[in-house]
Amino acid sequence: MKTSLSTYQEAADFLAGLIPDMPQTAIILGSGLGALADRLTDATAIPYAAIPHFARSTATGHKGNLLFGRLGSQSVMAMQGRFHYYEGYTMDQVTFPIRVMALLGVRRLLVSNAAGGINNTFHVGDLMIIRDHINMMPNPLIGPNDERFGPRFPDMTRAYDRDLIRAAEEIALEQGITLRKGVYVGLTGPSYETPAEYAAYGRLGGDAVGMSTVPEVIVARHAGLRVFGMSVITNEGYHFADDFVNDADEVVRAANRATDVMTRLFTALIERTE
Repeated sequence: MKTSLSTYQEAADFLAGLIPDMPQTAIILGSGLGALADRLTDATAIPYAAIPHFARSTATGHKGNLLFGRLGSQSVMAMQGRFHYYEGYTMDQVTFPIRVMALLGVRRLLVSNAAGGINNTFHVGDLMIIRDHINMMPNPLIGPNDERFGPRFPDMTRAYDRDLIRAAEEIALEQGITLRKGVYVGLTGPSYETPAEYAAYGRLGGDAVGMSTVPEVIVARHAGLRVFGMSVITNEGYHFADDFVNDADEVVRAANRATDVMTRLFTALIERTE
């Protein structure tokens, strides 16, 4: 059964009662990237467990708080951890916060994730602007459509906002930040990919692979939000030495090392597009 509008509205009303000055920009912080939330000033933390109908974040590196504060001079909402399909949640639960954001007046969504590098020019620690995605998960819009959120058949030719991408590239050039740009492949997980799967998704046109982000982006675009996406490359999926293993703890450590650069970039991007 699809989640009703009244259920989303109950969560939105709860948050609006706590935060009178609701920001227009939201950030979703993925594995290991929750430390960016520590850079917020004047922050108010609301545990997911306290918000009506929110799921619980169980993934490694996801603290499970909704934060309201300032990044630079701008007010933002930040999810310190997200929900994943592999945790056993339905797609409605995975994307529930996005529709709550839309009801609260959020206009821009910045999504981040830790991803495995497929492109053999990418290395651990690289930041990749997501220019497009390949969805290998169930589409979160399957089922009855509520026109109050968006149309039955939303366009995805510009899922990632081109103006936001251009602004991020300009900021990176000004600040001497090296950025990659590529296609993100969204898979269900929770098992990491085999060498053959990495190679196959590369032939499909993927540059990086992960287990999140795509459902949130689809629902955000359905609701009319502008989206900017960025992956931190946390392992080199094209390089399989005899002793190579994918390790969840190392993924988090690699993502944490990118926090400073990503914070600078996201702060400047929010300042420039507010």
